[in-house]
Formats: sequence, structure tokens, C-alpha cells
Amino acid sequence: MSLTLTVPPRPEVDRRAGLPIAVIGAGPVGLAAASHLIERGLPVVVFEAGDTVGAAVREWGHTRLFSPWRYVVDSAAQRLLEAEGWTAPDAEGLPTGDELIDLYLQPLARTAALASVLRYGARVEAVSRQGMDRTRSVGRAAAPFVLRLRTAEGTTDVMARAVIDTSGTTNSPRSLLSSGLAPEGDLGDRVTTALPDVGRRDRARFAGRRVLVVGAGHSAANTLIALAALAEEEPTTRVSWAVRNEGTARLAADAADDLAARGRLGAAVHGLVTAGRVEQIASFEIDDVRLSDAGVRVSGRRAGEAFAVAVDVIVNATGFRPDLSMLAEIRLGLDEIVEAPRALAPLIDPNVHSCGSVPPHGVAELTHPEPDFYLAGMKSYGRAPTFLLLTGYEQVRSIAAELAGDRVAARQVDLVLPETGVCTTDAGSCCA
Repeated sequence: MSLTLTVPPRPEVDRRAGLPIAVIGAGPVGLAAASHLIERGLPVVVFEAGDTVGAAVREWGHTRLFSPWRYVVDSAAQRLLEAEGWTAPDAEGLPTGDELIDLYLQPLARTAALASVLRYGARVEAVSRQGMDRTRSVGRAAAPFVLRLRTAEGTTDVMARAVIDTSGTTNSPRSLLSSGLAPEGDLGDRVTTALPDVGRRDRARFAGRRVLVVGAGHSAANTLIALAALAEEEPTTRVSWAVRNEGTARLAADAADDLAARGRLGAAVHGLVTAGRVEQIASFEIDDVRLSDAGVRVSGRRAGEAFAVAVDVIVNATGFRPDLSMLAEIRLGLDEIVEAPRALAPLIDPNVHSCGSVPPHGVAELTHPEPDFYLAGMKSYGRAPTFLLLTGYEQVRSIAAELAGDRVAARQVDLVLPETGVCTTDAGSCCA
């Protein structure tokens, strides 16, 4: 006896059809991603943990960027803005972080195209696939993404067709200890992250205190210049600068920088050291930081010998690293050292590349084992500080093209960057 199948096999339903692409973070790169997706007619939703766009930028808003306006405005975002009558600032002007928000990000967020897709006060706590932890493979690519959000009303799960994580790294500073481990015990307000507002908001925290700045990059240099100016007004202020290497030749190299403001910064901070206004503690490997009767005791090895210094407050300008905890159920393909996507890591290695020598790259270098999931912006660079906003804008342009099915445009990456000296850690990117 034979059986005849009267019902043909049912094709698999596209469970992701009609779902938006979720962008995590409403900073410059997140809004650029949304702008490119909207231009291509793709549905998008942007989740921002803060109450406004650029919340992380606002933390260092008093700081002037190294990059002029022509390097910090995304092309698709500019087209959306100009369609509503926006006039771009002077292309050669150097904005502060606050001006970047007030003159660019906020007007962009108010455009008709973006205003309806932004969700403020929505912190993404976890990302997964519907019905699938990271161990399940069959049908994985067809399953929608699930994002767990925390809002003022509690937690909720939302679904998305694809995810672009542009949440950055500024909330995840690297450790003060050379080992990378966290210091033991709670240091309270004795430690501040990079780029405090020394001259205004945080002045009382530093005036008349013994201050140690740790880090060899541009955020350290900015802070040292501000502290030296404070010490002129408050002579009991003492400023020290701890670096792991024998010196800071990389900052000195900025004299040949196409970003002129960065070149002047390097020269200025070395002038402070030469004049004795800043004490440089070179070759200092910090092993321990803990509270003491004298304030904070910072101990370790200096040029191989035991060394310690007592201070009142520490500025941690050692850089940032990505917080990947919310991606525990996502299949990431990361370089073991830099913590960037494996194909991207050798292109951004800070031992080889400056901001301006990073080759153009896009979706091909940003793809993970998890289909349709991407890290973009500062978070895609892992622990490397060689990031420029222009690079992030090209990343999300390429990703948007890929998600729109335009594989040719996605892989035609083209980017002209300013020639720069060797890039070191600053506010999370070389634009600041």
C-alpha cells in the first residue's frame, strides 16, 4: 500500500519579517546607524539608556575635540538635517563635546525621521535569540533577536530583526593596576574616570589636593593641563603623572599630526613636565591601590624597584574596554588580545596603527558568527584607542547596506582619514 502526500511541505515562516533593526546607544555612531537605515527604508528603533542623546558624550562635554566639524558629522545624518533646514557649523571649527550634542546630535534627534524611533531611558541588559541560548544552532539565523530592556516601569523583552550595538566603552574603564585586575576594596570618590571637569564642575575635588593622573594618552594630557592651570590659582595643588613606559614619546610624536589641536596638546603637556609644574613618574607598574591614613597609597614597581606614592585623588585615564556582559548569549568572534572582531583586530592594533592609518573597513571585518549582529563604533575597537568618528560612520554605512541586501555597496568601503601621530587613549576615541 502506498501513501500519497496531498499537502506539500510548508515553507519555513520568516519569523523576523516586519521587525525593526535595533540600534543600542544614541551617541554619534548610533544616530548615524539609524540615519543610514532610515535612508534605505528599513525600520529601526534606537534604545538609549540615558534621558537624551549623547549622554556619554555629555560626561566629557567640557572637553574640546581634536577633530574639526568636517570629521564629526555623518553624511546620511547631514542629509536628514539639511532637509529640515539645518545649517552645518564651520567645517574647520573644533567643537566641544557639549557643542557636538547641542549643535548636531540634538537637532538630528529632533528630525521627523529620528524623533519617532528613539527610546530614552531604555537600558539594554541582555541580547539573545528567541527560544535559543548560544548553544542552539538549528534555525538560529531565522529566529528573531530578543533584547531585554530595563526602563522606569521595570523590565520588558522586545524583538528585532537585527542588532547593531553602538553602546561604546566609556562606562567601562580599564583598571589602574598593571595586571588588569580591579583594586581590592572600595576606593569611593578617591578615584575619578577620565576627563573630569577640573576647572568648573569638579574643581573642589582637586583644589589644594595631591592628584595623581594615571595614563599616557590624550585624556591624561588634557587633564594634566587643566590641573596645572588650577595649581596656578590654588598653589597647594600638587600634580603627578604616572605612566608605565619610560616616557611618553607617543604624545611627543603628535607634533606632526594633521589634527593640529592634538599636536599642540602633546607639546603643552611635555612643557609642563620640563617646567616642573607636573611631576612625571615614569616606568611605574602599579600593583596595588588602597585607602590609607594618608589618603590613597599607590604602590608597585618603578624601573623594577619597589615604589609607592601617597595622594588624595586619582584620575584614571588608562583607557577603556568593552563591557560584553549583556552579550553572553550571542556568538561573538573576538580577537583574544584586543577584544575586537577577529578580522578587524590586526587593522587597528595600536602598536602598528594610528587613528589615521587604520584601513577603511566595513561589514566584512565586523561580521560575527551570530548572523545579523554587529558591534560598531568604539565598542567594535575593543581595547584599541585608534578610533575616529569617521571610521564608525563608515562602519554603519556598510552595515546598513548589508542589511538592505546591497552587498556590493556594503563592501565598497572608502574613507579618507587625517594623518595622525600614534594614537593613545583619550575619551574613548581619537576625536576627543
